[in-house]
Amino acid sequence: MVGELKAFTLPPEFPPLLNQLLYKPDRNRFETRALEAACAETGLSAVHLLDKCGAIRSAYDYHVQRFLLEYFPHGTDFPATEIPLPPSGLPRATVQAFSIDDAATTEIDDAFSLQTLPGLGWRVGIHIAAPALGFAPGSPLDVMARERLSTVYMPGSKITMLPEAAVENFTLSAGRDCPAVSLYLTVSPEFEIVAHESRVELVTIVANLRHHDIEPLFNEQTLAAGLPAILPACLPQLPFRDELKTLWHLANACEGRRGKPSAMHGNSDYNFAIEGDLADAENCRVGISERRRGSPLDKLVAELMIVANSTWGGLLAEKGIAAIYRAQSGGKVRMTTSPQAHEGLGVAQYAWTSSPLRRYVDLLNQWQLIACLNGETPYFKAKSDALFAALRDFDLTYSAYA
Repeated sequence: MVGELKAFTLPPEFPPLLNQLLYKPDRNRFETRALEAACAETGLSAVHLLDKCGAIRSAYDYHVQRFLLEYFPHGTDFPATEIPLPPSGLPRATVQAFSIDDAATTEIDDAFSLQTLPGLGWRVGIHIAAPALGFAPGSPLDVMARERLSTVYMPGSKITMLPEAAVENFTLSAGRDCPAVSLYLTVSPEFEIVAHESRVELVTIVANLRHHDIEPLFNEQTLAAGLPAILPACLPQLPFRDELKTLWHLANACEGRRGKPSAMHGNSDYNFAIEGDLADAENCRVGISERRRGSPLDKLVAELMIVANSTWGGLLAEKGIAAIYRAQSGGKVRMTTSPQAHEGLGVAQYAWTSSPLRRYVDLLNQWQLIACLNGETPYFKAKSDALFAALRDFDLTYSAYA
């Protein structure tokens, strides 16, 4: 075997053991000893020697397989289970809501609506997908979500926290009525939030707006020009023009009151796409596109999510209902079960509640919030072992996935 490896030929004993040899070598095996000896004699690392033997399909595949072996040793498929349908009998909201996401988003967690209140201002709706209405803590779907704790994002792919069918049943897709937890803000003409109320209801989603379609029409330059109502015939018209403009003004006012920026203005996000077949490494390429942070759309969404997460965190704290918060003091961000201040955001408390389809903490907090709104006994008690275990495991796993 050493001789074959030195000749850059893969011994026939190696293919069934490649993952073990690459990531968790067993020194009691002859194959591992042979690989170590060949590495010593060639001066190559195990990865580079096996690559020269044709054992590694691509650098991408090598890194992905290492990640999967560590965090998904039993594979990424979900066990067979019954997928719940959205609940029936929920009151129907009298709004037309729309979401704002990038092109690849399928787990659409949030949407917005706007109604004019003559002489008073506006009624702004923040609508969050409600998978917590479909299954309970301890159910098979909860066990799956609790094990994964978050959706994993990686170049060209993702591993969802919930099965695709469950996501499809609860994502805020356009053209249907979706169960949601809604926060309604009464906003004055000066963009002060003067009142709020929360409801569990069905919300009609009329559009899923995408960044790449909207940002060419809704950006710093077009807003500075007054965002004309009628665009030239050569350009597409901007859907929800007035709603977006009003929500953007509200976002600016919220940011100003907090005294903290909601987005890293001037920084960049980078989107990665795999172009071609991963099995054909020679002709497979990584496509990288840049997207500047701090755009009007970024600020609009970020500020309204801060409002929702801080408002609902405050409601849970006021009612004495256990929840998981993100706090920041002295520059250090941490997860906690106490409603402490988040200095970086300039809010008194901040509970993740806005992404229950893709983060387990948000799903847990949503169970608590729905119990609060419905006058029911919450599942998770203060200082319960289950609550602290979920906090600890999420914090570690979320960081590891990142």
